[in-house]
Amino acid sequence: MFMAKLFNQFLTTGWLAIVLSSPLQAAAEESSILDKITLPAGFAISLFADNVPGARSMALGENGTVFVGTRSSGDVYALQDTDQDGKAEQRYIIASGLNMPNGVAYKNGALYVAELNRIIRFDKIELHLSKSPKPIVVYNKFPNKKMHGWKYLRFGPDNKLYTAVGAPCNICLPKERVFTSLLRLNTDGSNMQILASGIRNTVGFDWHPKTNTLYFTENGRDWLGDDRPPDELNKWTKQGQHFGYPYCHGGEIPDPEFGKGKKCAAYTPPVWKFKAHIAPLGMRFYRGQQFPKSYRQQLFVAQHGSWNRSIPQGYRIALLTFKWGKVVSEQVFAEGWLGKEGKAFGRPVDILELTDGSLLVSDDLAGVVYKITYTGKLY
Repeated sequence: MFMAKLFNQFLTTGWLAIVLSSPLQAAAEESSILDKITLPAGFAISLFADNVPGARSMALGENGTVFVGTRSSGDVYALQDTDQDGKAEQRYIIASGLNMPNGVAYKNGALYVAELNRIIRFDKIELHLSKSPKPIVVYNKFPNKKMHGWKYLRFGPDNKLYTAVGAPCNICLPKERVFTSLLRLNTDGSNMQILASGIRNTVGFDWHPKTNTLYFTENGRDWLGDDRPPDELNKWTKQGQHFGYPYCHGGEIPDPEFGKGKKCAAYTPPVWKFKAHIAPLGMRFYRGQQFPKSYRQQLFVAQHGSWNRSIPQGYRIALLTFKWGKVVSEQVFAEGWLGKEGKAFGRPVDILELTDGSLLVSDDLAGVVYKITYTGKLY
């Protein structure tokens, strides 16, 4: 069931049309693929769930339920590991036929889902997983442009909802102010505020565990070559910040069409520059105790991978190290989703920390969720 080839067949012919030759064969295929993924010494990766087509953003319920949004299938999933063996044996479809329900967030018993043009809410969701309640519309005034319209959704330290609206293009100057913006609103949909602008597309953000400062990833524009411009990690500090798009990229590269007469110094530069086209998406500061001290309060970033680079790159999990409030290094934490021949069998999307300090990683190409644990000696 795990191989990408089988997943493609699942999507085209239906789940019941596939019959594996034996459970042992399926287990062998799963093991061989997981063996390709490399991690630092002491870490292990396993399969948390293998039937989650298009798995994207994730959120954790108070009873341990893992909620998973999707981009193109229109489904929202709930996964439960009730026997605590490290693999979800229960899978529910909370909703179907939604409009790009990429973002999910959980608060006070309710699941919030960000669709293309609205945010909806499912109340008391963990009590009704097998038959979810009718959703309540929280906010329905987002644009309906599909390009970069899929949204990330998180609750901030202020208990407000944060999301973003990307550019409806590769490179353009949208007339509507809401495009290319970072947004905040109350849980009832009121008081929607534009916090920052000039953001081409962010599908991942988190708050530093000590300072509560908001950091977010940003995907740079296409068609400036294999190595330009860099993708970005940005830091939001005050309302009204402008991060450069479409005038300036990476803090120092004027756009050939929109950058004429503009000074890059006039815009907020990134705090870290990733390689071009790696597509950094979901990110999490590590708050747990399971991993060694050197990983604590450091940033894990899912690098989804390039789609238009002559030699693909990304398709991995990176670790960004912070010291004295600044990013000082980037290193590969998990890789192997990209084969030596340049063919990917997986694309990491989002990262979620469980209560035991392990990490979940969603993969929208393979349609699975992985679990990363540490079993080595703490130091």
